[in-house]
Amino acid sequence: MDVNQVLAGTLSPDTATRAAAEQQLSAAAEQDFAGYLITLSRELSRDDAQSQVRMAAGLALKNSFSARDFTRLREVQTRWLQQIDPQIKAQVKQYALDTLSGSDIRAGTSAAQFIAAIAAIEIPREQWPELMDALVRNVGEGSTAQKQSSLAAIGYICESDDQDLRDSLAQHSNAILTAVVQGARKEETSNDIRNAAIMALSDSLEFVRTNFENEGERNYIMQVICEATQADDIRIQQGAYGCLNRIMGLYYEKMRFYMEKALFGLTIQGMKNEEEDVAKLAVEFWCTVCEEEISIEDDNAQASNEGSTELRPYFNFARVATVEVVPVLLELMAKQDEDAADDEYNVSRSAYQAVTLWSQAVGSQVVPPVLGFVEKHLKGTDWHYRDAAVSAFGAMMEGPDEKVLDPIVRQALPVLIDMMTDSVVQVKDSVAFTLGRICEAAYESIDPETLTRLISALFEGLSSHVKMASSCCWALMNIADRFAGEPGCQTNALSQHWQASAQQILAVTESTQDNQLRTAAYEVLNAFISNSANDSVHIVAGLSDVVIDRLEKTIPMQQQVVSVEDRLTLEEIQTSLASVVLTIIQRLESEIAPQADRIMQLLLSLLQSLPSKSSVPDTVFGAIGALANAMESDFEKYMQAFSPFLLGALNNQDEPQLCSVAIGLVSDISRSLEHKVQPYCDQLMNSLLNNLRSAVLGNQFKPAILQCFGDVAQAIGGDFEAYLSVVAQVLTQAAGISAQEETSFEMLDYIVSLREGIMDAWDGIIIAMRAGNKVQLLQPHVEAIFQLLSQVYQDPNRTEGLLRSSMGVVGDISESFPAGEFAHFFRADWLTLMARETRASKEFSPRTQSTARWAREQIKRQSGMLKLGVLRVADVPITIA
Repeated sequence: MDVNQVLAGTLSPDTATRAAAEQQLSAAAEQDFAGYLITLSRELSRDDAQSQVRMAAGLALKNSFSARDFTRLREVQTRWLQQIDPQIKAQVKQYALDTLSGSDIRAGTSAAQFIAAIAAIEIPREQWPELMDALVRNVGEGSTAQKQSSLAAIGYICESDDQDLRDSLAQHSNAILTAVVQGARKEETSNDIRNAAIMALSDSLEFVRTNFENEGERNYIMQVICEATQADDIRIQQGAYGCLNRIMGLYYEKMRFYMEKALFGLTIQGMKNEEEDVAKLAVEFWCTVCEEEISIEDDNAQASNEGSTELRPYFNFARVATVEVVPVLLELMAKQDEDAADDEYNVSRSAYQAVTLWSQAVGSQVVPPVLGFVEKHLKGTDWHYRDAAVSAFGAMMEGPDEKVLDPIVRQALPVLIDMMTDSVVQVKDSVAFTLGRICEAAYESIDPETLTRLISALFEGLSSHVKMASSCCWALMNIADRFAGEPGCQTNALSQHWQASAQQILAVTESTQDNQLRTAAYEVLNAFISNSANDSVHIVAGLSDVVIDRLEKTIPMQQQVVSVEDRLTLEEIQTSLASVVLTIIQRLESEIAPQADRIMQLLLSLLQSLPSKSSVPDTVFGAIGALANAMESDFEKYMQAFSPFLLGALNNQDEPQLCSVAIGLVSDISRSLEHKVQPYCDQLMNSLLNNLRSAVLGNQFKPAILQCFGDVAQAIGGDFEAYLSVVAQVLTQAAGISAQEETSFEMLDYIVSLREGIMDAWDGIIIAMRAGNKVQLLQPHVEAIFQLLSQVYQDPNRTEGLLRSSMGVVGDISESFPAGEFAHFFRADWLTLMARETRASKEFSPRTQSTARWAREQIKRQSGMLKLGVLRVADVPITIA
């Protein structure tokens, strides 16, 4: 293998060449990993090699130690730890360190990434102890390139997501700070070095808490960063403000002195910087201040409610700075870029975010400066300021007292509605969004007459320009949600507008060629349907004919598709229409029956016509699930025709999302059909069990599958006996999965979800066996269930849902064995504590507390049997006198 040629091939723009080169590297690594590491690290360190080849070598080496999947990551790390000779390790690491000393910055940066990958493995295990000292020495004594590359290595090490590494870095904080602060000082003449140091300092701030506790060290760090905000190099200024943002988020309680002496003025200066990237970071500093103070107030309020006297320090930075900072933010909001993409984050949008957060942090105190700006510019000639004034009004809708906002909103609404006809589309879009904010946060200030004008203006805006579609639709959905009234109400504020609104939405969706507008309009229609009062149900029923007709007409269009764009457009239309059908079914519930046959035939025809890998079946299956819920046992007449599609989706592991939807649909159908689902259970259960064993589907599917077992069991009662043995074995195996010392947060969440699925499955099975008078079949499994309950109690990560399911299982076991066959399990102290703590938690819902109360009563009853002397001999209860 010609290493240079292969490495160059990995950077080729030609897909085939690049794939072949990557395959060669992968094969070489599998065949001789040690030789692979030596060869590539030697190539990385060669000063006479081409720069891009050295970069490719470093990238390949780094990737050898990387994996997105946690289990795979541990495998590749173990290979380095256990399969590579210590001398080869030392040689590979030395090659990487030597590369930092060269003049090729790009190769040095690539080596820095490789060094960070090895550090993630070795530093947590207290290996490579000389690394940090070497990097510090490089920064202090090395050449310009060596300093820059070594600082990059420190930065990559500190920004790693590896939790073990992050936990280990605190003990290296002195070495890290020595290097990065030395490089970041204003005395450093190389801007490249200073920039690299500031970036590394930002990445390291989380690990230097001990140093930040020391006032002298903290003062020096803050001095270096504040001086960096005044650097001539824009990169250094950006990095410095980025550091200040992180420091405020990490060390708010230490910031009072620095806010008074420097940060207040520096950040205002930064916000006025002509360089937008610097100004954005200075704005984001105040976003961080507001977020921290909102969080602190919430934490302190909760602590006070719980009777705690340990409150977090709170300095009111935002309130104190309101008069000076908010006007600067408002001016920045007028620096819009009319050509900016919708998702582009510029200084105007960052300022809008800051004002929004400021309103939440200081409440009514934000109103005077914002209102003054609005009154000054709302009717101005410069559209930038008109737009900023409108946006600022919307930004303060969340936070101020409702009594303060109410008269202001009532006075402003007519003006804002009139501005929906502004000559500049950017202003009209901002007006629509602001009206949406008002509908979301201050809807009680909208009187019936104004509501009529508002709805009319939003629909006119929706039809006038595609750019306004998203904002108008969002505002209309907020109106639908806020004016829906109580669930099941006979009429609501939407009723008088319902017919006209539906007609306008149907007209827009029929006439527009813009996919975004059409999709958004159908979402509005769904919101109006979901929130319709009883006096509008007949209109919803009539609407179903129109929607069904439209969806039927899309099926022949499959034959007219000639391009990928055509297919995507058609799928978006079909998905939107299917979602409306779903929403109509959910709203009409059993009243959908007259249309059910036509709807089901349509959905089956649609599934039959769709190509593979289509996104439409997800929504179609959702609509079928809604129909099953509405029809209940009457849905059985469709099962013979539908079951092949359901099984096909369940077995389609190449499309995980569709498979996931199908798993949920099995639960829906089981609950609806109850015992009528039994003829289909063999195939459904086989598919579900195969999915559990699949190496293709991720772990996230397993809890839902286990929960599905419980739903199937409850549906068919005692007939679940046919599956009990294999399902019980699966549940026991799943219960054996527990957190290890190196378990990731994702794995911890998965274990909790898995246990909740196990408990839901057992709950359904226990109820099923009791209903079928077959509780004796549960006896071999009761001990394992209580072992899992004990694990749940000992798990500090247990959730409310898991505890509620666990309490349900406890109660159901008790009711299944009322004669006390397993009373000794109920006497465990931990079980009583588990029920008591779940019942007493104020954070849990009434449903959870009620379930725990019932379980506690069952525990008392079972425990009392042993105290009364109830024994069982040959299955005959005998009470000892």
